[in-house]
Amino acid sequence: MKHIIYACCALFGIISCNTTKPNAKSSSTAFSAPIGVQAYSFRNYFPKDAIGTLDRIQAMGITEIEGDGGKIPPEEYKKLCDARGISIPSTGCSFNQLTEEPMAIVKKAKALGSTYVMCAWVPHDNRGEFSLDDANRAIEAFNSGGKVLAEHGITFAYHPHGYEYQPYGDGTLMDYIIEQTDPRYVSYEMDVFWTHFGGGDPVALLKKYKDRWKLLHLKDMKHGIKKDLTGGTDVEYNVPLGTGQVDIAGIMKVAKEIGIAHYFIEDESSAVMNQVPESVAYLRSLSL
Repeated sequence: MKHIIYACCALFGIISCNTTKPNAKSSSTAFSAPIGVQAYSFRNYFPKDAIGTLDRIQAMGITEIEGDGGKIPPEEYKKLCDARGISIPSTGCSFNQLTEEPMAIVKKAKALGSTYVMCAWVPHDNRGEFSLDDANRAIEAFNSGGKVLAEHGITFAYHPHGYEYQPYGDGTLMDYIIEQTDPRYVSYEMDVFWTHFGGGDPVALLKKYKDRWKLLHLKDMKHGIKKDLTGGTDVEYNVPLGTGQVDIAGIMKVAKEIGIAHYFIEDESSAVMNQVPESVAYLRSLSL
């Protein structure tokens, strides 16, 4: 399966002004929250030169990273990030880890200093036919594993990948999963690319389940590509934020309103080293 990045057809915010009251405050403010990045974006660079890669990430103005250092021990990876002013508020786990060894997840998260752990894939039929049985299996695992993590001060967040937007009842299986998981133990990380790719409306979903979304993966999608429910497409369809078809500006406005905790750019393309700085600049240009 090819992983891809997530898109946004973003419009720059316009700061409003009142010409009759020159001293009136603008109704918009520049986006000033810390900007993070998903470590997977640099999967082709970390194995070759982890320290140099972290240096380049730091130079991009990134101050948060999601994910561990691969083969680098968590404690060592944290020290490398700390030395560059980069925190690790969130890391990842596999579905099997969540069901079979949740305490191993807790141990790694504690070593990294992470307070969130995300899972980005529920194993299911390779053809992308995510079923009600798959959804029920996920709900059980999220509730049980999330409870263990919560008991140790870690917030579990599921990262939908697009295939969950199969129609079900009056909504989708994604609606069903959110409604059937315990908010004490299960939160969510929206990947705006995959939500859009699977037919979901990121802005509407953020508003509908505003108390459940805690984290965002910011990714833009090339115009004109075919979308489906497989949860996979060509990584080269990843484009800089604000140049694709996802409404990033609208998403960021709502995200600020509902209090999203952390924002992580993810770019899986071969042009990641050029595109991430463009995405950072775009986010900093937004007025929300």
